Order: sequence, then structure tokens, then C-alpha cells
Amino acid sequence: METLSHLSYLVSAVLFILALRGLSHPESARKGVSFGMAGMALAVFTTMLTPGVGGWLWIVLGIAIGGSIGTVIANKIEMTALPQLMAAFHSLVGLAAVCVAAAAFGNPEAFGIGTIGDIKLSSLIEMSLGLAIGAFTFTGSVIAWGKLQGKISGKPVVFGGQHTLNGVLGVALVLLILLFCWTESGFFLFLIAVLAMAMGVLMIIPIGGADMPVIVSMLNSYSGWAAAGIGFTLHNNLLIIAGALVGASGAILSYIMCKGMNRSFLSVLLGGFGGEHSSGAQAELGDRNAKIGAAEDAAYIMKNASKVIIVPGYGMAVAQAQHALREMADILKREGVDVKYAIHPVAGRMPGHMNVLLAEANVPYDEVFELEDINREFAQTDVVYVIGANDITNPAARNDSSSPIYGMPVLDVDKAKTVLFVKRSLGSGYAGIDNPLFFEDGTMMLLDDAKKMTEDIIKAME
Repeated sequence: METLSHLSYLVSAVLFILALRGLSHPESARKGVSFGMAGMALAVFTTMLTPGVGGWLWIVLGIAIGGSIGTVIANKIEMTALPQLMAAFHSLVGLAAVCVAAAAFGNPEAFGIGTIGDIKLSSLIEMSLGLAIGAFTFTGSVIAWGKLQGKISGKPVVFGGQHTLNGVLGVALVLLILLFCWTESGFFLFLIAVLAMAMGVLMIIPIGGADMPVIVSMLNSYSGWAAAGIGFTLHNNLLIIAGALVGASGAILSYIMCKGMNRSFLSVLLGGFGGEHSSGAQAELGDRNAKIGAAEDAAYIMKNASKVIIVPGYGMAVAQAQHALREMADILKREGVDVKYAIHPVAGRMPGHMNVLLAEANVPYDEVFELEDINREFAQTDVVYVIGANDITNPAARNDSSSPIYGMPVLDVDKAKTVLFVKRSLGSGYAGIDNPLFFEDGTMMLLDDAKKMTEDIIKAME
């Protein structure tokens, strides 16, 4: 039976790896999800049949309750709410790690790690580290959820001596872990949990709105390491492997996000930029006037173009305009217009947000291009249709060394002949930074809800 369990876990691990490989591209993402589901189902079934595992009634009851809640959430959740859903799920993984560590400390015999007062040193180290990472992930993810959901201000919360306080708490956390491993005192384990939870709050509140994609992927990584810690405590090799895969992939994704914003990971953790909208686009741009257009103008310009590039952003997600956008693109293609989509790595509120929405609208994968693959084409493009994006098209990232986003790679939409910019107002983006592109001669602002404006353009084309 033990050999069969190891073999099943090995198959599950391979399925998890195939899942990650599939999720690396939109075209294979569905297959990747299927591999992941199959791997997890096999892992759960194998664990339940492992000798020594009892309490089947409670296990089945827990699966039924959790599965029912998950099914309801999956059916009701809007695509725009996926980032905060991910943050909420990460918090649950962190909380699970805290609960398992507490259970292992309270009943070490059941986990095979010793007896009360005489727990193995290696297990004490694993237990305390897993609990610390889990507690940090729990509160940090709750704060991230609050910022994404709008329950907490997206503006960075900073105060004097913040970095010093975080550093002191970090050193104190290490000392508490050492004291716990030395004394095996439950009081120190409790202090580790409290301190780690406090650090989770203090480390995430200074993160601004523009850095939230990095934080989502970072918390994903932390949840993986927390799961790996649970695996060590439970002596479950598959959980260790799965946690390590999630942790490593999340860390790599965080690096990619930081590279996409030209920011170091440390600078994000020490205080991000962005948050609530500024008072208006005119704040730093003087009395410049924007050219305001209508749906009929946009329809005429695009139908007479030879090449159109569409740049989606979070405004498209909020308005649920992806289906109307694809319909508009289909009309243009029937008119002989070359249509492509340009995706910035940090567009939206989580990695791959725009890809998911476009896939939901059945946009062909071969029409969707990442920043590095399409940026050179803007200079030879007749029209760029920016729908609900802002910061990722801001030329200040290239031209204004005083801008907080200076050096961040952006889509070079300003190099196109005409830019049609769909936005509700001339206000700043999520990073709270004004966009001078609004006032360029080649830009026409289409001020309306993204879905309504796109539908009006479709009517005008027809």
C-alpha cells in the first residue's frame, strides 16, 4: 500500500507540473487547469486511503462544505472580482498553516513528531516557520483583499519610522523562533503568530494600487511556502512538492511583474506608489485641452484604417466590455482591417487579468500579443483603441524623469497616428498619476463607460 501511495503521489506531482506548464499560455490554460484538478483529486483520494488516516466522516463533511462554498463562489463571482478572490483564497491557505501548526504543537503524537514537551527539534523549526509564514500570509492577504475590494483605501499608508519598525519586528520574530525551539513554550509560539500577523498588515498597507499585481503574485508565493511548511509537519511529500511549486512559480511571477514595471521587488515591499485618483488630469498639465470625440467619429476613423491595435485595461474589466470589444473587432476584420490586441504584463489587478477576459470573449489567441512582441508595431499603426487602460500607456514613464513611474516599460501607443482613448473621465489612473497622452494632438478622448462606448461604435459602424 505504501508503494502504491508513493506512486500515486508521484503521478499527482507530474500532473501539477503539467498544470503549471499549461497555464503558461492562454491556449493551453484550460488543459492546464484540467491537469491540476486531476492531480489534486488523485492526491486527496490517495491521502484518504493512507493507513492511519481516520475520521472519514469529518473529512468527507469538510470536503462537502468547502466544495459547496467553492462552487457557489465560482458560479457567482464576476471576472472583475478575480484578483480579490485570489487574495481571499491565499489568506485561507495561510490560516490553514497556522491551524495545522497549532494542532501539531497541541498533539504531537498524532503527527509522529514526538510527545508534549519532547518534540523533535527539526519539527519545532518546521512548525514555527510554517506558522510564521502562514500568519503573515493570512493578514497580508486580508489587507490585499480589502484594497482590491475597495474596503481599504488603495492609497499607500505610510508613517515615520515604518521601515525601522518592520526591521525591528523581523529581528524579534527570528528571536522568538529561536526561543520557541529552545524552550518549546506555547507562549512563544503564540507570540510568533501575533507578531507575524502584525507584520503581514504593516508590510502590505504601504503598497499602492499600481503595485497590487506584484503583491497578488507575492502572496501566492507565500501561500505556497506555507503549504510546503504544512507538508513538513504532516510528513506529506506531495504537499511539500505542491507547495514548493506554487511558492517558486509565485516568486518567479513576482519577478516578472517587477520587471514589467521596472521596479525592484525590495522597492515594492518598502512602499509602493499609487492609490486613489488625484483631483484631476489638469493638476500638473496646466490649461491644456483634450480633444473630445463621439462614437461616430471613432467608427469612421477605425473603418478607414488599415491597422488597429486594441489596448485593454481594468476599465474594460469593470464595464465587462470584452464581448462588445470582440464584436467590434470582428466588424473591423470583415472590413479588411488588421486587428491586434496589446497586453501589458501589469494591466488589470492581477497577472494575466486581460488574457483571461479576452479568452472569455473567445478572442483568437494569435491576435493577442505581449508588450515586448508588439511595442515596435505602434509606430506603423493607424489607430490604437485604448479601452479602460491608463498608467500602462503613460508616456511620462519614458519622458519625465520626475514621474514615479519613470523607467517603467509602457505600451508606446503615443507613436501611432491616432489614439482613441475610452475612459470615464480625464482623471488619473489607479497609480494617481496624470497622463499627458490625453492632451496630445493625435489623441481623441471618448469619455463614457467602456461597454456603452464600444456598443455605440458598433452601431455607428453598422
